[in-house]
Amino acid sequence: MEYLLQILGNRPIWAGIYAWFIAQAIKVVLTFISEKRIAIDRMWGSGGMPSSHSALVCSMASCIGKHFGFDAPIFAVSVVFCFVVMYDATGVRREAGNQAKAINFLFEHNDIAWDKQLKELLGHTPIQVAAGALLGIVVGLLC
Repeated sequence: MEYLLQILGNRPIWAGIYAWFIAQAIKVVLTFISEKRIAIDRMWGSGGMPSSHSALVCSMASCIGKHFGFDAPIFAVSVVFCFVVMYDATGVRREAGNQAKAINFLFEHNDIAWDKQLKELLGHTPIQVAAGALLGIVVGLLC
């Protein structure tokens, strides 16, 4: 029970959850503005503006820095983790999305039997990652 209370009282975890939720909610709002439809599935979907992965890890890192010191080794580890996640979002995951888009195009335009579209919205542009990072830093410093 003590472990559960410690987890529930862990500010960096809550900062990450809040930042992730806010980023996902922003995606729903932006989809509504651009497409004039309520896309509640954007609350759990990947890709898009802003990057919720970046928001989550950056909020946790900034919260850790605020509460344990910006010179603490755990802050350094969390910042490196942020860079790994953000690099993956703009690199590997974005390229996987581009490949899915090309494969879907090939199947669609060559009458190839394919019963499932590959998910194209996987990664992020650098601006989407930067927006998520900025959101996360603000949320983390407010926690």
